[in-house]
Order: sequence, then structure tokens, then C-alpha cells
Amino acid sequence: MTAPAVPVRTSAVILDGHQICLIHRRRPTGDQYSVPGGLVHDIEPIPDALVRELREELDLDLGQVPDPPQLRWVQDQISHRPGTTTPLRRLHLVHLVTLPPGVRHTIATTEQDAEDHTEVTWVDCDEAAGLHLYPDIRPALDGLPDTGTGTGPVWLRPMTDRTYQWR
Repeated sequence: MTAPAVPVRTSAVILDGHQICLIHRRRPTGDQYSVPGGLVHDIEPIPDALVRELREELDLDLGQVPDPPQLRWVQDQISHRPGTTTPLRRLHLVHLVTLPPGVRHTIATTEQDAEDHTEVTWVDCDEAAGLHLYPDIRPALDGLPDTGTGTGPVWLRPMTDRTYQWR
């Protein structure tokens, strides 16, 4: 018998100059900011899943971006959501997408595939490093956008119940 596969979440740090695109969720326990993305479907290629997720959430057409997304960070997650007893397990693949001039205005201002149309916001990279992010990529934001041409991927510290609190 083989072990089940770990679900993979693909996402993107989308940069426009010194600002990053985040999905802002207001929760009773505090604000949470998510990097746009979602789960990869069975047998779906990772690049196709990223294109699909960014289209579904932000109405972003990656065809408008001349440079392909770069896989920059990988993060393992095994943590409990409030009110659950079974741990959530995911492998996060975080890509870097740098927008050319004029594309930012084509991105939706609310998350398109959420029932509550959660706010899409743009935050300075330095400010984003101090926010409650999902996945917890705060250390990776140090130096962005200046380090945007690095060689990734880089493994980030795992998200566990000790290192990450759900909101």
C-alpha cells in the first residue's frame, strides 16, 4: 500500500514595482493576507494550475506577462485549523511573477472565486513582511523586489502549530 500524496498548493508573489498583490481576509481573530493561488487538481501540471488559479481568483491573464512565473520558494505545512483534530498537510509552491507596466489595472479588486468577494490589495513589500501571511513566506520577502532574479527554489521553514497560527 502506498501513502497518499501530499496536496500541493501553487501560488504567486505578484510584484508591481515594490508592491505585492495579496488577498485580505478579515477574520474575528485578526486579519490574514494570502498569496493568490490554490490547490493543484489531480494530474494537472503545476504551470497549468497556476495559470488557472490566477485567472479564477484575480482574472489575471499570465499571457500579458512577458516573463514566465519562476518557482522561487517551497514550504511544507502540517498544522491544525481551529476546530479541527486532523492536521492540514500541504506543500506550497510559491512562484514569482513580475508585472510589466499597465497590467496591474487589469487585475480584479476582489477575489473572483470567493462567495464574499474578499478584497485584493497591494502592499509595499517591506510592509507585507510584517503581516500575517498565508503561506508564511515573510522571510522570503526580505529584499524583494531587488532579489527578483535569484535562482530558486528555496525551501522555507515548515509551517507547524508552533510556527503558524490560523486566523
